[in-house]
Amino acid sequence: MTALTLSTAAAPGLRADAIVVGVAKGGSAKSSDLVVAPGAEAVDKAYDGGLAGVLETLGASGGEGEVTKLPAPSGFKAPVVLAVGLGSQPDKDASFGTETLRRAAGAAARALAGSKKAAFALPITDAADAGAIGEGALLGAYSFDTYKENGKDGKKDAKNGKAPLAEVALLGGKPRDRAYKAAVERATAVSQELNRARDLVNTPPNDLNPEAFAAVAQAAAKEHGIKVQVLDEKALEKGGYGGILGVGAGSASAPRLVQLSYTSSKAKKHLAFVGKGITYDSGGISLKPAGHNETMKCDMSGAAAVFAAVVAAARLGLEVNVTGWLALAENMPSGSATRPGDVLRMYSGKTVEVLNTDAEGRLVLADALWKASEDKPDAIVDVATLTGAMVLALGNRTFGVMANDDAFRSAIVEAAEEAGEPSWPMPLPDHLKKGMDSPTADIANMGERMGGGLVAGLFLKEFVGEGITWAHLDIAGPAFNESGPFGYTPKGGTGSAVRTLVRVAELAASGDLG
Repeated sequence: MTALTLSTAAAPGLRADAIVVGVAKGGSAKSSDLVVAPGAEAVDKAYDGGLAGVLETLGASGGEGEVTKLPAPSGFKAPVVLAVGLGSQPDKDASFGTETLRRAAGAAARALAGSKKAAFALPITDAADAGAIGEGALLGAYSFDTYKENGKDGKKDAKNGKAPLAEVALLGGKPRDRAYKAAVERATAVSQELNRARDLVNTPPNDLNPEAFAAVAQAAAKEHGIKVQVLDEKALEKGGYGGILGVGAGSASAPRLVQLSYTSSKAKKHLAFVGKGITYDSGGISLKPAGHNETMKCDMSGAAAVFAAVVAAARLGLEVNVTGWLALAENMPSGSATRPGDVLRMYSGKTVEVLNTDAEGRLVLADALWKASEDKPDAIVDVATLTGAMVLALGNRTFGVMANDDAFRSAIVEAAEEAGEPSWPMPLPDHLKKGMDSPTADIANMGERMGGGLVAGLFLKEFVGEGITWAHLDIAGPAFNESGPFGYTPKGGTGSAVRTLVRVAELAASGDLG
């Protein structure tokens, strides 16, 4: 696990494997000159003010995330200087944004795999910058090697023989300043829990079924003083959770509903987070076509995000009550599986005609949403890899936000932006609801094909308690990165929505949410 510290040491005398500095493109639109970013003055001075020129000779452009290594100048105890691009230089009196710093730190940390210690001399103007750089470095240093021959037990990546960067020292911070210390502590807690969510998403489904996921949640709850309750298949049947049971009916691994409750004695607000936790999604009887099954271990990313956010809230001691609901099931085809045309009676009492068993996430969420509503929280936020339609609409890096309250939807989008997660507000048009009319049941689990992501949101809205503010995050695009790593985002599980949920909890604690 990568360590994060604040340091007052000067770059030349610091014992480390590398010094990380930032470079940017010239501020003028007509200029292509490279500019050394603030924080690297001592390094630039050691090159007689010519660091930018040396980097340009090596082909550096300052483009965002670009990494260039060069030998450290004479007299430095670190042997390497690593320059990371920050993109265009900001206007006069403006600073680099926190997300720019977060991404740059992540790119640098990835490039320094195999190093024991690196000093980051990136631009820091306040505690928020320090937190963003620390967060980016910790997220960028992530590696999932558990199943490789020389994996985590050997503490190295079997593919390239390099362990993740072991220690990050932030230069230019203020170790004795309360705000800086808090920023580093927050970055550590959030990043570690987000990385745990990534681990869960990356774990193969033969090792992470609903029971195993519930056990992970129980262990974490015990460690961090969180109350936990797990409903097994018998309790689910007794309670009438027809949606969760219906989705899990075809699997040899029985479903679970996990409740995680973090409470603060100073809390004035109560939030409920609900996560879709399909540990593997074959589509059920409505089997997915070839080429669509290989990454379906990621269909529990919503539950992983909720789990990580609740634990992070506990670690941070936020003054808000947060209840997490993990709706866990495996969607498999078998003789006992739910069939297209079956009718399920949900926990709410409402009946649902299942027209497509691959529209299963909304079924488990429906039961969990109604259960969460019984506590009358101030707001509910659900998170799910719910629809391919949302990927078509927003791409692979942006999640959609729907809500039954426009102001709350805007607040969630703003929280996501503050956290550094791209999101976009989406509508819930009433006319699409008619497509879910069923001649047999109260509602069908499918509607019009066009606008399918919005239809799914409208379905979920039916299972939110009256008068409760609710938002739905469809993270189908950004939850699992099938392309190459970028910034602080690895290939595979990304931990999408964890930082947004934590930010929502922080805003609720401070009374600034909506």
